[in-house]
Amino acid sequence: MSRRANPLLRLDLQRWRMRLMLGLLFAGYAALGARAMYLQGWQDEFLKEKGEARINRLMTVPAYRGMVTDRRGEPLAISTPVESLWLNAREAEATPEQIASLAALLDLDMAALKKIFKDDSKGFVYLRRLLPPDVANAALALNIKGVYSKPEYRRYYPSGEVVAHVLGQTSVEDKGIEGIELAYQKWLAGEPGVKRVAKDRRGNVVEVLESLKLPRPGQDIALSINLQIQYLAYRELAAAALQHKARAGAAVVLDAKTGEVLALANWPSYNPNNRATMTNERMRNRAVTDVFEPGSTMKPFLVLSALEVGAVKPETRLDTGSGYLMVGEKKITDTHPKGNLSVAEAIQVSSNVAVAKIALGMHSEDYWRVLNRAGFGAVPASGLPGEAAGRLRPYDTWLPIEKATMAFGHGISVSLLQLAHAYTIFANDGLMPPLSMVKRREAAVGQRIVSERSARDLRAMLEMVTQDGGTATLARVVGYRVAGKTGTAHKLVNGAYAPNKYIASFVGMAPASNPRLVIAVMVDEPSGGSYYGGQVAGPVFSRVMAGALRLMAVPPDAPMDDATGPGVGSKVVAEGV
Repeated sequence: MSRRANPLLRLDLQRWRMRLMLGLLFAGYAALGARAMYLQGWQDEFLKEKGEARINRLMTVPAYRGMVTDRRGEPLAISTPVESLWLNAREAEATPEQIASLAALLDLDMAALKKIFKDDSKGFVYLRRLLPPDVANAALALNIKGVYSKPEYRRYYPSGEVVAHVLGQTSVEDKGIEGIELAYQKWLAGEPGVKRVAKDRRGNVVEVLESLKLPRPGQDIALSINLQIQYLAYRELAAAALQHKARAGAAVVLDAKTGEVLALANWPSYNPNNRATMTNERMRNRAVTDVFEPGSTMKPFLVLSALEVGAVKPETRLDTGSGYLMVGEKKITDTHPKGNLSVAEAIQVSSNVAVAKIALGMHSEDYWRVLNRAGFGAVPASGLPGEAAGRLRPYDTWLPIEKATMAFGHGISVSLLQLAHAYTIFANDGLMPPLSMVKRREAAVGQRIVSERSARDLRAMLEMVTQDGGTATLARVVGYRVAGKTGTAHKLVNGAYAPNKYIASFVGMAPASNPRLVIAVMVDEPSGGSYYGGQVAGPVFSRVMAGALRLMAVPPDAPMDDATGPGVGSKVVAEGV
């Protein structure tokens, strides 16, 4: 009898199927149980490690960057806590209204923001960095899935454009990229910390498990800068540049005794708090990185070298004839014939012919030696990045005409900081202290460059420059004796001297009886009608020096009357260019 015809046989077949299924089910449970026992008993540590790797993360804790202050403790650069917003596009979900609100908060283009949200190939992309905490909190309050914040620090510069070229700035990663911020990056940066956190699958931190390394804050730095003098120098430089329609300008104020840089200003400047103002033209630290032919401000060094070797004395007479001197086929001229002059008078009226005659009567090596020891042709070593060394060619390559023109500052290039530093030789009776951008804790030890007598004789000649009959009567300061030298030089453009482009400069010191400050001023391409150093740079020197001496409470060394003040009504003595 067939199974299909017998109901009892069909029932046995169903029982067999049921037993088979039950057997397979129990076998599966047994396999799962055995696997679980194996994993829990022999693979427990491995599983824990893999689990923790998926939820535990190491996070970097940013370190607080050290503060930069001026010599009196005024803050120049500080770090403030900020937030950076980022997006995980793979899990992002946002309505058009939310994206519109976020774009408005972050000042972003809405179409560009939509494109970022749609690009799910990236799990991490910054939306906006270094935001004020209130803006970041407002963005997070929109409750957009996939938008997170990250704590960071942002550098803030309270003095803005006034000290911009000294301080430089940091990148969005809070690393120094210019100025003091770059030069002292390791000192200021500190070391970031590390902590272990637990995150959920969306990347949110749900628990801080442990702190593995505490962040070490950066160290503070007190600069040599005096913010009050710095502001004064910047204000007067900017006013002069605008008055004379100049292309640019720079000013340096040094403590004559210690070599500390009390002020270093450039115009035009930029605001390091606003990256939109950071152009190449505005960011150039002209006082440090730019070089120029200094013109007549080099004449004191030629005479100094002549005094050192006994070639001349202050009273030695020089016949400048009708105001010109032929050297080969080249003609050296004075603006006006000066006739018979003493060496001191030649400095006072800035005679090109007189100093050229002195130079041609000397050995080239004697002049080169003084220039070399005064730091020309070498970086000033102030610590600022990008310092220019200038150009001082070997003396054995000088032709007679080059030897003569170098006497009045042509054929040599210097930076303004370099020039100001060299003038400390006259202020310190032949000693030259090293430069410093950081406040000194101990007295500086100066290097002797020339004899005390030669330096003092030269300083007396430089004082004549600011008296009636000199080229810098507008550089005088009420109540103080001032010594200094004007410079007016044609500007080099594409390897040739431009006939109507000048660099006007003045370098001086006060009080001349015992100088405390050396100030150098340079104005590039004045085009307002005046271009002599005594007319353009001299008044800037006068105003900055007057304010700085008052701030430092330096006692006067001359009568406090108009006779010692700027010679506003006196005739400007033109110098040879």
